[in-house]
Amino acid sequence: MTHAPEPPKLALNPQDAAEALGVSPDFFQQHLCHEIRCVRRGRRRLYPISELQRWLDGDASRAGH
Repeated sequence: MTHAPEPPKLALNPQDAAEALGVSPDFFQQHLCHEIRCVRRGRRRLYPISELQRWLDGDASRAGH
């Protein structure tokens, strides 16, 4: 029996977003999450992958002086 592939994730929880960026969850919470737009529903926060990429691209261009 074959399983259908999982659909790609469109957004990540804070822990997965931190992992995707290569930082610890604590570092993400303290330094990055305030710069990255998220979707909030109750206490849940989801960070769209496109928003993580936008933030990363913008920050990389500033660091290149």
